Amino acid sequence: MTEPTIVLAHSPDSDDAFMFYGLRADAVDTEGLRYRHELADIETLNRRALAGELAITAISFHAYAFLADRYVLLPHGASFGDGYGPCVVARRGAGAPETLVALAGRRVAIPGAMTSAALALRLYAPAAETVVIPFDRVGEAVTKGEVDAGVVIHEGQLTWQDEGFHLVADLGSVWKDETGLPLPLGGNAVRKDLGAETIGKISRGLGRSIAYALAHRQEALTDAMRFARGLSREKADRFVGMYVNDWTLAYGERGREAVRLFLARGHEAGVLPSLVVPEWVPEP
Repeated sequence: MTEPTIVLAHSPDSDDAFMFYGLRADAVDTEGLRYRHELADIETLNRRALAGELAITAISFHAYAFLADRYVLLPHGASFGDGYGPCVVARRGAGAPETLVALAGRRVAIPGAMTSAALALRLYAPAAETVVIPFDRVGEAVTKGEVDAGVVIHEGQLTWQDEGFHLVADLGSVWKDETGLPLPLGGNAVRKDLGAETIGKISRGLGRSIAYALAHRQEALTDAMRFARGLSREKADRFVGMYVNDWTLAYGERGREAVRLFLARGHEAGVLPSLVVPEWVPEP
């Protein structure tokens, strides 16, 4: 009997494309499962997961706090900012905010209400007035003066200087200075109702895909360049290295502790309505 096709949803970004290359290239054992890739920005994926639409999806850890009853985290595929992460940027010039404290009462663009970037900003600039703007328009909104500052994610973390902004704060750096841990940004989650057997196959297959991409880096990077949004190959390679690495292969205890602490801090700050204890699929 042929296994049904399972939707695998992820962002149209070079790092996600890289980690799923082994599956797209049919280069790894899927144990009979077939996958159909669906691409959408992370906030759209968060919202669709809230509706229970997606079997397997990339999600923000912020959003996971609202999904833990229906989804379980896979033990690999996470993106951490280890001393770096979403960047709060502003225009240069008089009156521009220079620090996180200076964001109090100022309009700050966030790339989605349920993104981890939004939660991190709330932890360190709780008095900022947040304005939801699609991630690929945040820089434009800052340039046009629609907002006083913006939180840039994805490739924007490498290009904000080229756009003439100044850095208010790197939220991943602030988090690591305070906690000693990497900043948890996103992970892969699977719907619990798929059952233990299917979830096990999915977990092993996705783990093999990540390992294959890392072992065939240049081949996988060439494929991922389709989603690099204008980055040079050198910058795309750097970006992929930032978010597909040893943390992606396995959380490890420090990675899991980082997720637990991030969710606990979000609850303490009143951003998350309840204290969520994250749950992972057992290691293959």
